[in-house]
Order: sequence, then structure tokens, then C-alpha cells
Amino acid sequence: MKRYIGIFVIALFGAISGAAIVKWISPTPPTATATSQPVQFANFPEHILEHPNFVTASAISTPAVVHIKTKATPVASKRSNDPFRDFFGPEFFGPQGPQMGSGSGVILTANGYIVTNNHVINGADEIEVVLNDKRSFNGTIIGTDPSTDIALIKIQANNLPFLSFGNSDELQIGEWVLAVGNPFNLTSTVTAGIVSAKGRNINILGGGTSIESFIQTDAAVNPGNSGGALVNVKGELVGINTAIASNTGSYQGYSFAVPANIVSKVVEDLKEYGTVQRGFLGVQIQDVDATLANKENLSVTAGAYVADYLPNSAAEAAGLKKGDVIVQIEGVAVNSTPQLMEVVSRKRPGEKVAIVVDRKGKRHDYSVTLRNAEGNTSIVKASPKAEVASMLGANFEAPSAKELESLGIDGGVKIAKLNKGKLQETGVREGFIITKVDKTKVKNSKELIKALEGSSGGVLLEGFYPNGSKAYYGFGM
Repeated sequence: MKRYIGIFVIALFGAISGAAIVKWISPTPPTATATSQPVQFANFPEHILEHPNFVTASAISTPAVVHIKTKATPVASKRSNDPFRDFFGPEFFGPQGPQMGSGSGVILTANGYIVTNNHVINGADEIEVVLNDKRSFNGTIIGTDPSTDIALIKIQANNLPFLSFGNSDELQIGEWVLAVGNPFNLTSTVTAGIVSAKGRNINILGGGTSIESFIQTDAAVNPGNSGGALVNVKGELVGINTAIASNTGSYQGYSFAVPANIVSKVVEDLKEYGTVQRGFLGVQIQDVDATLANKENLSVTAGAYVADYLPNSAAEAAGLKKGDVIVQIEGVAVNSTPQLMEVVSRKRPGEKVAIVVDRKGKRHDYSVTLRNAEGNTSIVKASPKAEVASMLGANFEAPSAKELESLGIDGGVKIAKLNKGKLQETGVREGFIITKVDKTKVKNSKELIKALEGSSGGVLLEGFYPNGSKAYYGFGM
């Protein structure tokens, strides 16, 4: 037994000694160490890669978002075969209480300039602005722009919290954003989502000269959020929440905001001029797709196709032609007509834009000097006409020759589209052709506005629907 133990001890000693010798004469094997390097993405803003700090963005934005309450006292109307009987009395109008409205707004300056949606304050007789700290002020309308659904109001206050504009062009699809507002009269509500798309046109502003290039998000926006803030994770204002895509009137997945770069230009113009200075190319355009490309034998499948241009337009003066495809503006590729309209909408008459067109496969560069709606480069002065048109809340057009003939009239003003305003409140429907204002004939929209500019108190509109039925509507100015 002793002999076996001795052999074991000798073997163990030999093994330990051998291992020590091998380690001494062998090089040290390399040691694997874990290193952490941040993943680098090219062309992405740094803040997108950070974890979104909703607490910070909410703390910055919430105090600067206000609750807007409106009151309108419309005059009721009804049809009558004898419209002048008791026109200014309750028997004709009938009793009707004030209409209340609610929305949101964003403080832009410490001395009380606030941006909101035009449809929030349109037609309001009284505007109450309730701050996040529960203080209340009367609001005064500085100016409105129905074509972008933006309005600027002012309260008499100082040292207010306010938001700074961010660059909406830098927003990336998939970037986190917050919607801040007062849905369902629930003050200071914050919801989060991502940017789902940009340059969306959803045809809610009536076409014509309207500018729709919305930021689409999936942040929950509901009635009352209109006019509220869309902010990025740094707490910068990147949009004004304006609309929702819904079959029920409440949030169902997508909401839309006017980009901050449009808002800031509109606000600046309203403060300086009282009306928006908007430059126009003067072209009729449509999106290029595969169908149009095949039909018109185009060499590109993206861009804005010039179907026509107006006489004395900026496009015509610069040398653009029918059939051209605008593929670039200000160095940025044009993929849709809303995108093109957004860039142009930020310019004033007299400013130049660099445009590249594709004409039968060849590229041509143009410097286009934008013009105003009147076809010149002058600054447009604020006019009572704009205020009256905004108050009425309608888009007008001339009746067709066939309609004039069938109704036996020589002129009139047709209501092409109704928005929130005095006309909608009266119960008038789209398609109604106004022929008289307070017994005075009107043949076009200029005569209609002129007739209403000097009116006060009750106003009576007389006219026809295309089917021949005559109707009368009264409202208060």
C-alpha cells in the first residue's frame, strides 16, 4: 500500500512540474476582449439613433400648447316664399343658441403669438385661450390662411413658454414624434407615434390654390387636437396637427400635420403683411406614374407632369412647355406634386426657384421667377376681401353656360365647396348659385364679396339650385 501511494505522489509531482515547464516555455495565447463600438449610419440625424426621451420632449412642449375655446352666434335661417316678411325678427329666424367649438394652439413667442388651424377659429365671434397653467385670455385674430388651414392669433401676455420651429424637411420616415393637444377637452394630452409618410395630399382643403403636403403619423389625434403641436424628440415644433383619417370622426390609425416649414412661412407673412405672400408657378400639374408615362410617352416615371400653364405665368415666362416633367426643384428630386407645391409655397412673389425638367429624355435647367395670383411680382396687401371670403367659408366658381341657360339667369356665383363658416351654418348646400345679395344682383365672386364688404347685421342671399328650385338664406355679419 505504501508503495502505491509513493508512485501516485511521484506521478502527481511530475504532472505539475511538466505543466509548469510547458507554460514557461510556451508563448502566452492571445486573450479575446469584447469591445463596444457604436453602429454608424450614414445620412441619419444623430438624434434619431438615440433612445427617444419622451419625458424631456413632453416637458418642453406641454406648457406651450394652449386650449382654444370658441363661441359663434349664428343667425338661423329657413326657406320661405316671402323672404322679406319679418326678416329681422325671431319669427323668421327662430331661436338658436351660440355654437361652441374647441381646439388647440401653440405659443410661438413669449409675448403671445399663437398658431392654430384656421378651421378652429373660423367664424368665431369670441376666442378664449386657456394656458397650461389655467390662466385665460381673449384671443385676437391676426390673420388666416385657408389654403394651408393655418391661423395666427394673439393674446395680451408676456413671459410665456413657447416652442421653437424645427426643420420639417429633416424628418425621417420612422422617426418618433409626439402629438400634444386637448382632445375631447382633455387638456395637456401627449401621444407618441412615428412619421409614417411625408408629402401626403388627402384633399380636405378644397383644391384650387390649397397646399396639402401633410406629415402623416400614427400618433393618436382626436377632435380637439386640431391646431396642436407635433414635436420631435428634442421638443422642436415640426408640424401643426390638422386632420385625421377616420370613418368615425375619431382616431383610427393615421393623423396629418402641416409641416413646420410651411407654418413658419405663413406665420411670418401674417405678422408682417396681414396676408400670405405666395408665389405661383402658374402650371397645371399631375403626378407621373407608369400609366401616364406610357400614355404621354415620357422617359421618366416620377415627377410632376406639366399638363398646361396659365397665360402670363411664371412658368411660361421662364420657358417651360406643356408635356415637360419637373423632376427637380431647388436641388431636391421631385417625386410628387404635393412635394413640389410645398417647396413653392414657401416662396414669395419675385423670388426665384431652380427647376430641372425632363423634356423628351433631355434635362433642361430653368430659373423661374415666381409671380403672385395676379400674374406679377408685387407684394399682395391685406384686403377685406380675404377676410370676407374666409368668414363665408366657401370656394366659389362660375356657373356653367348650360346652368345659366336652364335657369334663365345671366350670371351668379356657384358654391363649389363648403367649409366651416357662415354659409355652412345657414344650411346652404354645395351647388347653390347666388344671384342676389339683399336684392342686389351679383354676377361673379368679386361682386359678391363687394356686396358683403359693406354689410352689417342681417344679410339675405337669393339664388337657385341647378335643379331649378329657388331658395333664400339669411345670416348675420
